[in-house]
Amino acid sequence: MNAEKNTINNDEIETKLSAARTRLVLDNPFLGTLVLQLPLSAVEADWCPTTATDAKKFYYNPRYIEQLSLKQTQFILSHEALHCALSHFARRGHREKPRWDIACDFAVNGILISDGLVPPMGALHNLVFDDLSAEEIYPSIEPNSEDKTIDNHVYDEQKDPSSASSQNQPSEGGTENNEHTFVNPNKKAPPPSLDPAEQESLSVLWQRRTATAAQQAKMAGKLSEAMSRIVDHLLQPNIPWQQLLAQYMTMFARDDYSYTRPSNRRDESIIFPSLRSSQINIVVALDTSGSISNKEIQTFTSEVDAIKGQIRARLTLLACDAELTKGCPWYYEPWDFFEMPLKISGGRSTRFEPVFDWIKQQDIQPDLLIYFTDGHGSFPSDQPAHPVIWLIKGKAKAPWGQRIQLN
Repeated sequence: MNAEKNTINNDEIETKLSAARTRLVLDNPFLGTLVLQLPLSAVEADWCPTTATDAKKFYYNPRYIEQLSLKQTQFILSHEALHCALSHFARRGHREKPRWDIACDFAVNGILISDGLVPPMGALHNLVFDDLSAEEIYPSIEPNSEDKTIDNHVYDEQKDPSSASSQNQPSEGGTENNEHTFVNPNKKAPPPSLDPAEQESLSVLWQRRTATAAQQAKMAGKLSEAMSRIVDHLLQPNIPWQQLLAQYMTMFARDDYSYTRPSNRRDESIIFPSLRSSQINIVVALDTSGSISNKEIQTFTSEVDAIKGQIRARLTLLACDAELTKGCPWYYEPWDFFEMPLKISGGRSTRFEPVFDWIKQQDIQPDLLIYFTDGHGSFPSDQPAHPVIWLIKGKAKAPWGQRIQLN
């Protein structure tokens, strides 16, 4: 009798999961396309009381899925797919696994809830963490936190050697190429943790899948603003900000050919071009509203100093929160060591207009303005004629200019 009931329930669970995936594809093709990349595998074991993923499959306990509504099932499917799309399996580094897992769940759940999905009971969510990455959330998670993830992240090393999940044995059965794989509901060991090579290859694979899913959703006109921001972040080049800053600063260096007439003493009638490097003028603006740490400022100034010597740049330093700081501007010739003044006041709200107003008052426009900020402030309504680089700490956007993420 119990066996018959379990069989009926499993059929119903399979139907519910298939219906939830179909609904996602129709209503939210971005998430739906990602969800279809995870074959389904039923598991009734201690290591999977709810759902789990190893970045290859979606593991689920039928008894847990049975308790969920169709909308909650869509949420938990999307939850596992976003862990994979965000490459949470490859980004932990030296962070503590329990705290990292909690931070990842806060990050994923915030995205899904803001996109209108309905979470099941126990899903971690805090409005304070919305729009933040797992790396940004992690420092706020207390060691030995009582928060619990809604799922099990079996792509990573397990901490409890006495649990069934620590056995780290390959999963049995299943076909990864079959997206409807309901097999082996009684396996007791979780899949093995990913080694570094697998992490790297899967990260590339999921980035490609994410790009494809975003393209399909855009073509259908169903890529939400929240998901569009996620895609932009995921698909931006994984290049250190120092390298990007150097590339853009070098791009504005003026190495021009001069066609001036040669001296009459050389008795030459042909004018040959000669390469001459002229000095460029760069304005560096520093947001002193209090969100940038001294260590970050020191790192930033050392990078700029190293670059400016290579491209013969004269720097003008401005510091600003709501108004320009007293004592600025400070000037640095190419041969001068670029360092911060001993004392810079700040800590008020942020307005970017004073820097641009100051530049307008100068007789010569700069070749480049670099603004070091968290991006939260009042922008000028009009884009200036000179190029602007925003080196931004955090997730804020810039209305114009080139944005570089301070990682």
